[in-house]
Amino acid sequence: MASSYRLFDPRLLVPTEEVDFSRVDDLEATILSDGRWLEPITAHRDAHFVMDGHHRLTVAKRLNLTFLPVVFLGYEQVEVTSWRPGETVTPEEIFTMARSGRLFPPKTTRHVFKPAISACDVPLEHLGYTMRSDSLSASFPSFQRSILKRNSR
Repeated sequence: MASSYRLFDPRLLVPTEEVDFSRVDDLEATILSDGRWLEPITAHRDAHFVMDGHHRLTVAKRLNLTFLPVVFLGYEQVEVTSWRPGETVTPEEIFTMARSGRLFPPKTTRHVFKPAISACDVPLEHLGYTMRSDSLSASFPSFQRSILKRNSR
């Protein structure tokens, strides 16, 4: 299975799961600290709904990225299970949920990629990221902001 990514507009991706916003906050801080996007999102090649990467997609939208590394696949290439013991999820159920506009709870679907999806390494600037004055206060705890202000004097 080829797992090369292409840059794609994150606004055209369709989420199918809710996210844990504390996880989104942590992930956003890591991505901003790195200044790079290191893991592509996987999405269905025709319907554009997210298979894996809902938290990353939420970060991309928060950062107002123009592009996002995305690997597009079909279900003949992916095994679907659930993170929840005793629960099963099928591709048909995922299609139904995606088309309805409703979302599964966080960590419901588990997409298994064999072989694993390759990492990427894309500078945030290549994805359309520009530092906003409000992103400094939103991205760093207050003690880090005070250090940055002190060092910029």
